[in-house]
Amino acid sequence: MSDHQVHIIGGGLAGTEAAWQLAQAGVKVRLSEMRGSGDMTPAHQTDGLAELVCSNSFRSDDADKNAVGLLHQEMRRLGSLIMAQAEPAKVPAGSALAVDRHVFSDGVTRALAEHPNIEVVRERIDTLPTQGMTIVATGPLTAPALAASIGQAAGMEHLAFFDAIAPVIHFDSIDMDRCWMANRWDKIGPGGGEGKDYINCPMTKDQYQAFVQGLLDGEKTEFKEWEANTPYFEGCMPIEVMASRGPETLRHGPMKPMGLDDPRTGRWPYAVVQLRQDNASGTLWNMVGFQTKLKHGAQVELFRTIAGLEKAEFARLGGLHRNTFIQSPKLLDATLRLRSAPHIRFAGQMTGCEGYVESAAIGLLAGRFAAAELLGHALTPPPADTALGALLGHVTGNVATADYQPMNVNFGLFPPLSDVKKKSRKEAYTARARASFGEWMGHMALA
Repeated sequence: MSDHQVHIIGGGLAGTEAAWQLAQAGVKVRLSEMRGSGDMTPAHQTDGLAELVCSNSFRSDDADKNAVGLLHQEMRRLGSLIMAQAEPAKVPAGSALAVDRHVFSDGVTRALAEHPNIEVVRERIDTLPTQGMTIVATGPLTAPALAASIGQAAGMEHLAFFDAIAPVIHFDSIDMDRCWMANRWDKIGPGGGEGKDYINCPMTKDQYQAFVQGLLDGEKTEFKEWEANTPYFEGCMPIEVMASRGPETLRHGPMKPMGLDDPRTGRWPYAVVQLRQDNASGTLWNMVGFQTKLKHGAQVELFRTIAGLEKAEFARLGGLHRNTFIQSPKLLDATLRLRSAPHIRFAGQMTGCEGYVESAAIGLLAGRFAAAELLGHALTPPPADTALGALLGHVTGNVATADYQPMNVNFGLFPPLSDVKKKSRKEAYTARARASFGEWMGHMALA
C-alpha cells in the first residue's frame, strides 16, 4: 500500500493507537517500526508492536476516584485499540489494570496487520520527512540519527532522563510458605475476585535495615560519559536511589506494609515486598516498584535475601534505558503539530507525558487530529476538565518550559474545584469530567 496519507514513525503504544484511530476514520496509514528490520533497542525483547517494557500495569482502573482510571474510560469511549486489547490480556492486579505482555502485544500486532487501511513496514527512519503528514511516536528510545533530526527540526537540544526496569520472577521458584496472597486493605478489584492478587514478602525491622544497606552498598551500573548528568523521572525511580533519600523512604513507598495483615501474626510487618502477576498463566511475577540499576549479580544476591525469594529464579533482571522527550509546550500547537514544521505531529512519551496509558492517549489524540485535518472536519481539543484534555493541556499548555518534566495524568492537572470538600473532590472531578466529555463527544457527532 504505497498510497498512504499519513506516515507514522514508531510502533509503540502511541504509534499503534494513532494508526488505529486514523484507519478507523478511513485514512490510509504507513506505520514504520525499526524492530524487526535488524535493529533493536536496549530495553525491548521482541519485535511485537506495543511491547510493554517497564511494567505490565496500566495502573488504576477506578474511573470514579482516580485520574488514570478516568482516562481509561474516556479512551474506551473513543474506541481505543490499546484499551480494547488490554481486556482479553488482563491478569489479576487488584484495582489496577495489568496485562499479559505477550498476549497484549500479539493482539495489537494482529489487529493492525488485519486492518485494510494500515501497512506495517519494518524499517528504520533516520530523518524527519520534509513533506507529507507525519506522526512521530518513537518513544523513549528514539534511534540516535532520528533524535538528531528531531533536535535539528525543533531548533533546540532535546532532553533526556533514565527509566529503570523492574525484575520478573518465576512463580514456581517463590517459597509461598514464607509469603501470602493479599491486596492492600483486602480491596477487591473491578473484575471481582477474593482480593488476593499480590504476593507479599514480609520483612522485620532488622531485615529491612539490612536490605536498605545492601541497596546502598550494591555494585551499580556505570554510566557512560554522556549519561552522567541525565536526571531520573520521579515516577520510575530506581529503588536504590529512593533508599539513598533516607532509611525510611522505602517503607513509605514501594515497601509500605500498611493495610497488609500477615496471617501468621495478624499484624502488619515492618516492611513488605510485593509481587504482581505478569502474565495470564501466572508463571511470572513482577517486583512492584523495584526498578533498579544494580548490576545483575548484585540484584540476584540481594533480592534472594527477601523472605520467600531465597531460591528465586529471574525471568528478567532490572536494568536502565535512556528516555528522550521534547519541550512540547514551546514546540507544539494545540493539536500536537510541530510549529516549525506543521506537517509533523508528535505523540507518546516524546511529548513529555509519562506512562503507557498516557502515551496511548496522546497517540489517540494525534491520530484524531490528523484525521480531522485530512478529512476537513472540525475537531476541537477535549475540554481541560476531562482526563484527555488535562493531559493534552500539560503537553501543549502554558508550562514553564525551562522546568518542563514528564507527567502522569493526575487531578493536579485539572482545573481546580475549590468549592468541594476534600473527601469528595475526586468524585467531583470525575463527575464534572464525564459531563464535559459527553458534551464534547456530542459536538463531534454533529460536526
